[in-house]
Amino acid sequence: MKKLAIGLTLAATAMAMSACSTLKGAAIGGAGGAGVAAATGGSVERGAAVGDTAGAVVGTVAD
Repeated sequence: MKKLAIGLTLAATAMAMSACSTLKGAAIGGAGGAGVAAATGGSVERGAAVGDTAGAVVGTVAD
C-alpha cells in the first residue's frame, strides 16, 4: 500500500508538469494501471509498470 501511495503522489506531481507529455502520460498510465490492478485483484506493482510504459509511449506520440 505504501508503494501505491508513493506512486500516486509521484503521478500527481508529474501531471502538474504540463510541459512534458511523456511524463504526464506515464503518470496517468501508471496511476490507471495501478488502479485497475488493485480493483481486479492483480499485482499493483505490475499494473503500475505496464500502465507507466504504455502511458509514456502514448504521451510521446501525442506530443
